[in-house]
Amino acid sequence: MTLRSTIRSLLYQTEKLAQRIRFAGSEGWPILLGISFPKSGTHLLDQILLGFSKVAPFAKRLHSFYAEYEGETGRKRVPEQALAWLDSLRPLDVASAHLFARPEAAARATSGGFVPYFIFRDPRDVVVSHVFYVTDMEARHVHHDYYQSLPDFDARLKVSILGRPDAGIEFPDIAARFAPYLGWLDHPEVLTIHFEDLIHERTATLTRIMDHLLARAPIPAPRERILDALETAINPSKSPTFRSGKTGEWKKYFKEEHKRVFKEVAGDLLVKLGYESNNDW
Repeated sequence: MTLRSTIRSLLYQTEKLAQRIRFAGSEGWPILLGISFPKSGTHLLDQILLGFSKVAPFAKRLHSFYAEYEGETGRKRVPEQALAWLDSLRPLDVASAHLFARPEAAARATSGGFVPYFIFRDPRDVVVSHVFYVTDMEARHVHHDYYQSLPDFDARLKVSILGRPDAGIEFPDIAARFAPYLGWLDHPEVLTIHFEDLIHERTATLTRIMDHLLARAPIPAPRERILDALETAINPSKSPTFRSGKTGEWKKYFKEEHKRVFKEVAGDLLVKLGYESNNDW
């Protein structure tokens, strides 16, 4: 462990102790786990879950973030790493993850020790966001140089839809990228959240997020105060998904060719996620 990580860990544990002292009766609390599909509001959900620290003894900062792929190398982590990460979490931690719904991970996350949430976004907006992120925002991303080498946005968007099957680095099409996450939709213990609802139906969605925790761990504070804590925790300037602050942006960027290839690879994905009633869009 480096000196920096040691200091960070000590600071984290000190803050957790202060939270326990601040709020009496800090026994029996769960772990808050925010699961997200990449480019679907990860930071936004993190901010909201950390908002609970204002009214309950939860940590004031993320314990850690886990991703199934390493951003700089594209290397896929083995399932045991995800399980070890889940097992490293302790009550009152708030943690965030791009976590596949493998049976073993799902069994851990839906156990009584966790209150899990899963946020996702219209996959058409995801691929648009992915282009901006890889091309302009994250120079260390494994696909950054390749995206920079492509002639224009249209070419990059097509790659974000179809993946890079011949790259030697696992980056499948958008439907295959979503497939390992779909299992979260089948677990009633996991609250599923459409990113769009946090934009257009924020109060109702924050209420659902609040009630999901209150069903497991009652917070001795008025509901209005809890909701206000979650609302005021949101900081769009620190959430890359708020690049435009809008939804349905894909309509500005998708050309007929993008629609065609998306429908070919995605199948009924949009229907499963509740974004379309059929493939006629």
